[in-house]
Amino acid sequence: MSIECVMIKIRVDVDYPYESRLKSFLSVSLRRKSRSRHDYLRNAFIIARMINESSKEVKAYWFFTPYTIPNRELLEFLNPELHEVALHVATKPFEEWKKLEAETGRPVKYYTIHGTQRKFARLLWGRKLSQAQAVIPSDFPLESFHEQQTMSLDRVRFQVGADKALSDARKWSDQEIVIEIHPEWLFNVGGGRGPYYDVLHKLLEVDVDIDNLSVWKKNFYKIAYDTYEYEKNIKPTQSFIDKLLDRKVDIYTFLDRQWCCPIQNPPTEWVQEDDNVGLLEISTYNNWWQAIGKKTRNMVRKAEKAGVKIEVVEPSDKLAEGIWKIYNETPIRQDRAFSHYGAPLSSIIRDMHAAKNNIYIGAYLGDELVGFIQILFGDNIAIISNILSLQQHWDKALNNALLAKAVEVCSAKNQRWLMYGRIGNHPSLDRFKDNNGFVKVPIKRIYIALSGKGRLAIKMGIHRDLKDAVPEKIKNLLIPVTNWISRTKIKTKLLLQRLKAKV
Repeated sequence: MSIECVMIKIRVDVDYPYESRLKSFLSVSLRRKSRSRHDYLRNAFIIARMINESSKEVKAYWFFTPYTIPNRELLEFLNPELHEVALHVATKPFEEWKKLEAETGRPVKYYTIHGTQRKFARLLWGRKLSQAQAVIPSDFPLESFHEQQTMSLDRVRFQVGADKALSDARKWSDQEIVIEIHPEWLFNVGGGRGPYYDVLHKLLEVDVDIDNLSVWKKNFYKIAYDTYEYEKNIKPTQSFIDKLLDRKVDIYTFLDRQWCCPIQNPPTEWVQEDDNVGLLEISTYNNWWQAIGKKTRNMVRKAEKAGVKIEVVEPSDKLAEGIWKIYNETPIRQDRAFSHYGAPLSSIIRDMHAAKNNIYIGAYLGDELVGFIQILFGDNIAIISNILSLQQHWDKALNNALLAKAVEVCSAKNQRWLMYGRIGNHPSLDRFKDNNGFVKVPIKRIYIALSGKGRLAIKMGIHRDLKDAVPEKIKNLLIPVTNWISRTKIKTKLLLQRLKAKV
């Protein structure tokens, strides 16, 4: 029995030409627009490309105003088999219809009406103060698209979050409901809409290569990296670079995983900086046991003598509750503010069930979870993502016992490499790693400048994190100071919260 494919119908209301509302308002008020590929209708390009690359059956209806008429480059993306050019009436239906057909060379069949409740916006679009939207003459030949049942994805994404919005969007397609979107809210939030990119790319099943991309603003430029960069080999392609440019990324950074898969003959324009990872090379558990010192072996035995039970545990709400208690035991760990302190139980449960290719190992005293370790499994590496225990039970050497179990599990899975972060920023943690056989392995972090801003940032030497740019001797002197600042900040924050609660 064959399964009929469901068509995803998308209505794209291209109200404004730019992501910036101010720039769009100026453009509409002055009746002028730029033709720059990476400025004018930037998000429309991204949406069109996503639709073109999707293996799903998709039909997009693009409703353009007189101020968002697609330029030649965007029109080349709008393959008539997948995309239909349509009219978003602003003020003058007949004049705007003829202009759209003339400038695009496409026949226009459908129209929708642009409306606004704000009086300023009515003046901006050239309407009377009393006129919320244009009046369509009775003899207007185009077919109204308002007869189609539509649901707003950007509004639902804002109201219920990404997971629920994705579930709703799939149901809409099954029910032949048209999904309505506005390009300006693809990544932005405003007016109760957006950002819906995370929903749309999963709905269309595209952009897998940038699915884990993290982008943040640093000084005057944007830098991006893959959140799973330690777990997989990365070699940027031109298609990948184009997607980064669409998102205004100025620098892309990734790791050369030299312990297993070094990059051969990297381009000369790639900038390489020294980095490192803490790695344990595993052959067998017994070999590791013999290689670590007597003191470390005694610490592992100490936990067993104290009645601690170490075992691999399945993700569950009960495990999440135990982790939540550990997270919220103390706001300070390793002499600095603990980032997970105050984390709500709901977020821990969500993250636990969303994680893939990982296991949890728990340390128990009776039925109580007193410590845990989370291990992520990537390509040619296992990574310690978390290893924490209750401070009230530190005398039982829980972390040593957890790490020993992690080595045993990795050995059984024939994992050659076990990674435990970097080495050089946490003196006490570095000693723990050293005692358990981890060594500092030099690697290269690569930076690719994608724009003039990116090239300038690299030339100025501000592309690296400050802690990585500071010489080792100075860093060792600064660590106690930065730890004190970190502790003071969290203590002050908690004090203010307590005072506010009493008021």
